[in-house]
Amino acid sequence: MYDIKAYYEAESVEEAARLLAEKPNLKLIAGGTDVLIKMHGGQLEEAELLSLRKIKSLENIHVRDDGTVAIGAMATFSVIFHNAMLKKLIPVLTEAAVSMGGPQIRNIATIGGNVCNGATSADSASSLFALNARLKLQDEKGERVVPIREFYLGPGKVALNPGEILTEILIAPEDYLGFGGQYIKFAMREAMDIATLGVAAVCKVENGNFAEVRIGLGVAGPTPLRCLEAEEYARGKKITAETLKEIGKLAVRSTKARTSWRASKEYREHLVEELTQRALKTAVVNAGGAEVV
Repeated sequence: MYDIKAYYEAESVEEAARLLAEKPNLKLIAGGTDVLIKMHGGQLEEAELLSLRKIKSLENIHVRDDGTVAIGAMATFSVIFHNAMLKKLIPVLTEAAVSMGGPQIRNIATIGGNVCNGATSADSASSLFALNARLKLQDEKGERVVPIREFYLGPGKVALNPGEILTEILIAPEDYLGFGGQYIKFAMREAMDIATLGVAAVCKVENGNFAEVRIGLGVAGPTPLRCLEAEEYARGKKITAETLKEIGKLAVRSTKARTSWRASKEYREHLVEELTQRALKTAVVNAGGAEVV
């Protein structure tokens, strides 16, 4: 069923980086929910796999001394959803985590694998874009940190250089403290379906006005994206139904939606306009603002 030519297990990031340098044909496997599907479908033949599952340091979730939230790339979606610290500080990400597949998938699928798969439908992507997440990548020569918006290059393509491993996802305190958020996944069926559209909105409220708004979208283009024009418009605006309506319209202008068997381009654009408003309404309340009616 699975055409596996060789299988290796590393017990540290350093060992994994060394093996990748020595054997450039190795394919990293984390939870395996993406890689094994590709193998089963014949997209990976005579695969040489390097498993990261024994590297316990990559499962760590903590807050650094400077307030940065650091999420290990091997943290599963179940662990992320149940993590009390994440629920308190960045619940928009835990909402995305619980929307990912069913319980069995969430128990093994990792956030790092979800990001590195490069799919615009990745359930973590919209929230991570809205949170201005940064990705720490490591190879045998050292480390580098890349903004997540620069990591997605195209459908299934990411800026992971040969020999590199995603080790941590970083969210700076200025990108989550004081913000309220909401994630909405729209799918054609309620359970275990790939998103037709994913919307994550975070905002900071001051005296009834938007101090800052960030909107992340998934499946609204070939990669996840941010609605920069809508975000700029929102800054300083009074929070009203009319403001939210205009933000929804402007969000559509950032999309690059296309027609697929799941939904037409026009329907996706309608969802962007409507769900952006719905997500922001809840985000405003979560940020301590008044309900918009």
